[in-house]
Amino acid sequence: MNGEPNFIVIRPHVSEFPEPMSLKKGDRVSVGELYDGPEGWPDWYLCSTPSQETGFVPEQILDRHGDGSGTMLEDFTNRELNVVEGDLLHGERQLNGWLWATRISSDATGWVPLDNIRALGRESPSRKA
Repeated sequence: MNGEPNFIVIRPHVSEFPEPMSLKKGDRVSVGELYDGPEGWPDWYLCSTPSQETGFVPEQILDRHGDGSGTMLEDFTNRELNVVEGDLLHGERQLNGWLWATRISSDATGWVPLDNIRALGRESPSRKA
């Protein structure tokens, strides 16, 4: 298990992207549009590589170049964690409205929207982190 639970799921989340990107530091990507959905998740860019499905990458780990390309500043996967109400999570990193978390019951990892979780012992995590 990766740490004690510090979040609980208050709304289920199911990924719409069954084949997540898996990128390494230094990988080159084509950088497309900035995400502009109703959820208000800031600073996610639609990126692609020749060998993987297109997916969103947070701006903080992307060195964007003027020619529409970018370089990964660290390893990254956009794998989302499927969760149900009541799941206990250990959160490791918050970026742009999402939390990278481990499900305590299975050690599965992935991104979960902050709006779908509540910090144990507190109200809710900050969406700006």
